[in-house]
Amino acid sequence: MSTTEQHQPAFPARVPGAHIADPTALGIGGFALTTFVLSVVNAGIVPTTVEPAVFGLALAYGGLAQLLAGMWEFAKGNTFGATAFSSYGAFWISFWWLTGHTDMSAAGKDAAKGVGLYLLAWGIFTLYMTVAALRVNVAVLTVFVLLTITYFLLACGEFLGSGGLGKAGGYAGILTAIAAWYTSMAVVTAFTFKRQVLPVGPLNLG
Repeated sequence: MSTTEQHQPAFPARVPGAHIADPTALGIGGFALTTFVLSVVNAGIVPTTVEPAVFGLALAYGGLAQLLAGMWEFAKGNTFGATAFSSYGAFWISFWWLTGHTDMSAAGKDAAKGVGLYLLAWGIFTLYMTVAALRVNVAVLTVFVLLTITYFLLACGEFLGSGGLGKAGGYAGILTAIAAWYTSMAVVTAFTFKRQVLPVGPLNLG
């Protein structure tokens, strides 16, 4: 027996997380649906009094389901997906707590500045994730570009007390949700049809 044969592993090397289904469809689907419901409220299409309808989604689907998708992405060795899904899952859980369980009455009129800072910080995070998305595909990049715009519009609306900017952020959020739903559908149909049904536009940036 040769030296090479002696050092060959008993079993072939396995790709980390190869046995785990692609969590992208779940993660981005949870993000899309929760974003859509909240954005319809932000856009003023339905009264703001129905905003609590999003709280359960923010905790369970946008939050917990997306956070779990992020953990599965860690297991698959996908740093981008793990960071994105875990972070936005945490965003929705924090949104649920901020809007339903945080008393900011002592801040008075400055409460809006606190919310604006919260949204601005998420906008900054999303902006640098957009740079990373340049190496994924057009579908994912579109989601991140639109989401960055959404966060900054909403943040400016809070800082300036502008209902118009808030509504613009709502409509941008609706577009973000549609783009995210498309991406989720592209992933799940690629699995069930065993081919790429919906194009995602590969990026070849070198």
